[in-house]
Amino acid sequence: MSLHLRDVTIRAGTRTLLRDLSLTAEPSQVVTVMGPSGVGKSSLLAFACGTLAAGLQAEGRVLIDGDDITALPPHRRRLGILFQDDLLFPHMSVGDNLLFGLDPAMRGRAARRAAMQTALIEAELPGMAARDPASLSGGQRARIALMRVLLSRPRALLLDEPFGRLDAALRDRLRRVVFDAAAARGLPVLLVTHDHADADAAGGPVLELA
Repeated sequence: MSLHLRDVTIRAGTRTLLRDLSLTAEPSQVVTVMGPSGVGKSSLLAFACGTLAAGLQAEGRVLIDGDDITALPPHRRRLGILFQDDLLFPHMSVGDNLLFGLDPAMRGRAARRAAMQTALIEAELPGMAARDPASLSGGQRARIALMRVLLSRPRALLLDEPFGRLDAALRDRLRRVVFDAAAARGLPVLLVTHDHADADAAGGPVLELA
């Protein structure tokens, strides 16, 4: 799969945040969009997901492998997104959080639980299905959030500064976990950040917004 954004313009009233932006993320490639707060980085991801905030107007197209998904509702676009906050459900166990993310096409209790257990192993958190998310460290919670997104079988992965709240050592480790997991699945990745270390770790093309 390749992710293509074509001629994207986003406006907030009379103010133009982005104008005629185009980019392509190939399978297993991380494209980084950088820039200070307020230049439209997160709005670009929201446009791709179909969740652009009220009050913003957008033009342009979102394509996956040439299929135009711009008019599809968010749940049919199959784009996974990670934020700074892990957004785990506090009333669910770690395992139930993962099960919630599973692709609905996966049927059968045994198969679903096996997929959840495999995700825990990939996250290096085996045996933690029954844990309360509040009992995990920040890095552990971030890995569970990643696995939950990947269990939904997205066609591309969008990253909205997901490493920003972690200390330097955890940032380095989580970057590797995220980028390696995406590469193993052949996912195109679009990362927005203001941190040059994120872009360096991603190793792909970088687009700087002023």
